[in-house]
Amino acid sequence: MKVIFAGTPHFAASALNALIGEHQIVGVLTQPDRPSGRGMQINASPVKQLALQHGLKVLQPQTLKTEQAQQEIASLGGDVMVVAAYGLILPKAVLDLPRHGCLNIHASLLPRWRGAAPIQRAILAGDKETGITIMQMDEGLDTGDMLLKKPCPIQNEDNAQTLHDRLSALGAECILEALELLAANRLVPVQQDDGAACYAAKLQKAEAAIDWSQDAAQIERAVRAYNPYPVCQANLNGTVLKIWQAEVCAGMQGKPGEVLALDRQGIVVACGKDALRLLTLQRPGGKAQSAVQVMQAAAVKVGDHFSAP
Repeated sequence: MKVIFAGTPHFAASALNALIGEHQIVGVLTQPDRPSGRGMQINASPVKQLALQHGLKVLQPQTLKTEQAQQEIASLGGDVMVVAAYGLILPKAVLDLPRHGCLNIHASLLPRWRGAAPIQRAILAGDKETGITIMQMDEGLDTGDMLLKKPCPIQNEDNAQTLHDRLSALGAECILEALELLAANRLVPVQQDDGAACYAAKLQKAEAAIDWSQDAAQIERAVRAYNPYPVCQANLNGTVLKIWQAEVCAGMQGKPGEVLALDRQGIVVACGKDALRLLTLQRPGGKAQSAVQVMQAAAVKVGDHFSAP
């Protein structure tokens, strides 16, 4: 099958890598090169890097709304477009170009989480399960008919990175299966229940500021959901610390934000309900390290108080 691929980050690159060799990739769409990393150097997306390694044609339009961009895509002659975390809106003119339309690899069991950050929102909500949905794209936000769904459990220790990696691999498997079913005319569209949909809003850095009046379980989920980005933060004695790993200490109470105990594992901080043991922290300009190392270097003591950064 002649496939046009549209995607940008590592999640999408996993799917493209699976498709290469199984199908004819007639063109790859990815977002324009942008500055990234500490040095803010201009870098190609993971999808572009992979495409160039395999000698694939790469298109990087700023928008798909122009006639020029649409003509370039039409000239590729694709049977189907596979879309995964592309980051640009596909207008109806583009959705209608391939004879089989556009199939999206979405990292949730639709309609549970529609939108930009389904992995993080699922962890934040305490969901026990998520998965991959292959969806026939329409003009709405993740509202198209579902073609294939595969579940993936969310483990208690999962953070956004570990869950992303499992879903990335599952998404690659699912799109291969979906295209096989499509070629055999065996894909059955299932309409979504709009009433069961939740919106997975794009992550904002401000969300990562810890509110210690929340339950410890809720804060612990936030620590996992915002790892590796934007990473939970809190202020201790004038220093803003990033919190990479934590665990709930049930039954311990105190004034929210108060350091209740220091032990061999970390720093125990009171929350609105129960307490949170901080396990891995990062000081400004430093590397992530055990909370024990941080509390020794920063002379943390019982009775100190964490606040919003």
